Amino acid sequence: MFSFKVLKKKNQARAGEIQTPHGIIKTPVFMPVATQSTIKALTFGQLETCSPQIILSNTYHLHLRPGEALIHQAGGLHKWTNYHKPFLTDSGGFQVFSQSRLGKCKINDNGAEFIDNIDGKKYFISPEDSITIQNKLGADIIMAFDHCPDGGANYEATKEAMRRTHLWAERCVSTHQNSTIKPSHQALFPIVQGGIFKDLREESAKFITSLDAPGFAIGGVSVGESRDDIDEIVKFTAPLLPEDKPRYLMGIGTKEDIVKAIEAGIDMFDCVMPTRIARHGAFFDANGDKQLIKSARYQNDFNPLVEGCRCYTCQNHSKAYVRHLFRVHESVAGSLLSMHNLTYLIDLTDKIRDEILQ
Repeated sequence: MFSFKVLKKKNQARAGEIQTPHGIIKTPVFMPVATQSTIKALTFGQLETCSPQIILSNTYHLHLRPGEALIHQAGGLHKWTNYHKPFLTDSGGFQVFSQSRLGKCKINDNGAEFIDNIDGKKYFISPEDSITIQNKLGADIIMAFDHCPDGGANYEATKEAMRRTHLWAERCVSTHQNSTIKPSHQALFPIVQGGIFKDLREESAKFITSLDAPGFAIGGVSVGESRDDIDEIVKFTAPLLPEDKPRYLMGIGTKEDIVKAIEAGIDMFDCVMPTRIARHGAFFDANGDKQLIKSARYQNDFNPLVEGCRCYTCQNHSKAYVRHLFRVHESVAGSLLSMHNLTYLIDLTDKIRDEILQ
């Protein structure tokens, strides 16, 4: 049901294919984030104009609302959303990290206790809980529950988070293997931690890859480190992961980050940033730099956001029109920029893939 093959390499960069129960994913690939089982401000019909291959939903949020039981009753994420391309679910580890930053989460070897921001209730998620929730959600790729330290954490705190991540990874693998909810239809990816410390990254990669999972992720980046630190750690860690398994770098979504990560040998990426900045009026220009549509210089600009862009917005509307929609607070403005930003990153990875293949 799940397999991966590298078709071609250019130095460390790879072009490959991931076979899943819901279709083939051509890598390298950018994954739009559908946190609550939808891309914010977009219908799935609008999303399809961007040509995504796989989307990501979040275990933590779906566990709180509407609950994995309801989604499982509906037939899993694919039937729940009526979207039948591959899904990946994050384990909730990053949300635990976010709660920890706010002082709303307590973490020990058993799991994480946190407070729901909306209703104030206390919840507890263990590694076993995370996998059981994801089994019920039914995504094609599911993630191990990990302890993500702050980017500024010292060596000892980072090492402790790594130790706990390893402990939890073993428990996640065991829970998944013993699940009765068709675990063979889901590929579990454990996560390498270790912060900015190369010896910890090496130790973590050695342990995590010993679990012989179908794929592996690099976590704990874009959580407060400098750009140089992120680049260095990704470049160092990627070659420590198996050549014959997909490599997923969690939480990056700029042109610069994606290009450097692909050069380091990464296959998969995700980030909420492209749609988040779109809802606040920012779009990617032809160079991948962020521009603000509300700028006065676009008032009489009847050209598309980017000349030659295939996205729905650029094919149908001008900068002046989209600027007007933002100025009068029409919600569709965020949708139009979201389609553009997602298309830009999806096409970027497709273009790089073609260059590797050629």
